[in-house]
Amino acid sequence: MKRIFSRWLILKITVLITLYFWDVALSSSVNSSSRQVLRSEHISPISYRINNDLSDIPEFEHLESAMSYIMRRYDIKGASVAVAKDGKLVFARGMGFADIDSGEPVEPRHMFRMASISKLITATTIMRMQELELLDLDDRVFGPDGILNDSVYLDYRDPRVTRITVRNLLDHSAGWSRRFGDHMFMPHTVARTLQIDLPVQAPDIIRFALDKRLHYNPGSGSSYSNLGYAILGEVIAKVSGRSYEDYVRETILYPIGIHDMRLGKNFKAGRFDNEVEYYEQSNASDVMSFYDPDKTVPLSYGGNDIETLGAAGGWIGSPAELLKFVTAIDNNSMFYRILSDESIEEMTKISRPGGQPLGWARTDRFGNWWRTGTFAGTFALVRRQSNGITWSVLFNSSTYKGTTLSGEINYLMRNALNKVENWPDHDLFHYHETIPFLHPEIAELN
Repeated sequence: MKRIFSRWLILKITVLITLYFWDVALSSSVNSSSRQVLRSEHISPISYRINNDLSDIPEFEHLESAMSYIMRRYDIKGASVAVAKDGKLVFARGMGFADIDSGEPVEPRHMFRMASISKLITATTIMRMQELELLDLDDRVFGPDGILNDSVYLDYRDPRVTRITVRNLLDHSAGWSRRFGDHMFMPHTVARTLQIDLPVQAPDIIRFALDKRLHYNPGSGSSYSNLGYAILGEVIAKVSGRSYEDYVRETILYPIGIHDMRLGKNFKAGRFDNEVEYYEQSNASDVMSFYDPDKTVPLSYGGNDIETLGAAGGWIGSPAELLKFVTAIDNNSMFYRILSDESIEEMTKISRPGGQPLGWARTDRFGNWWRTGTFAGTFALVRRQSNGITWSVLFNSSTYKGTTLSGEINYLMRNALNKVENWPDHDLFHYHETIPFLHPEIAELN
């Protein structure tokens, strides 16, 4: 018996060491982004290892009833919900349809556009870069001594832009407002002003903004800015020497076991195999496309330029992987974290009246943090509660309520979760099927 156990132990240790060094070798590759993509494609994401049946448990009947009510009331075609307790994924379930035409039901594997939840991913990346001493939050962004000191960004009208810091971009205090519209959603004006062809790119929009005067002194006020986070995407790319998406996936997401989050595409033809279809409210009208003024298109497919929005709103993912990301930036998590306590505290505090937290939409004095996101065809909400519960809701349909829907969802979810008396002890983050290449003795014990 001892001999069998020893043989089993040696085999298991050998396999674990082999897997560890194989994973480290791939994740430490700096010069080959294609290799990183292969790593992501060959490792099964969390959401692919689980299915709806694993969350068919009576403890969450109230939650499912609440979601069914919301879906009926607002004609939501498909939804996906995930709940973590004390860092463990205890519930992940899809409801409704990922694609009405094909009748495909939503499963935990399905990815959704996350809209402005993308800002939380971008802010986390910036904080990690500061920890790695690649930049500092007080670094200047523009001007000859700024991070973005490329010649294309040196032709600015207002000298105050040279005072804009990375921190100002993170907390929406850089000096821009949406008084005359959101820079990221006015491509025709940008193209006409700069006398360039559509579609415009993020650097074009930044140049357009630099050609205008700031609305207030950097750091003296706060106004929600998609532009600020688009600029942060350029900062990350410039400092890292890699594309924004590649750097985020390789430095932030892969190390914490997230392999399926990525930047989304604008059109149906670009949807990923496990991405849902998007639906607008029944009375929605087509709009002018961002790439051709002579075409009208659905706002969800060609009206908004998701790809250019990028760091400010372009990420897609599943609720299960989103929760794994949030638990990795939670200073109460007992599991692996990507940020230090100091960075997490910096992200979640409000440093001055009217200021905004870094990446998060809101934080309160009780220790609750939340982030919302909305697009045509999309609703997203993630909330970290002070009682150890973290949850996320993603819809593939938009409603007339827009961002105000988050209040109703938050109320229903909190009430439903308060009714859970016996929390499951399992952790779907680590749910897996028997690894096929393990030695039979190890596979049997697994």
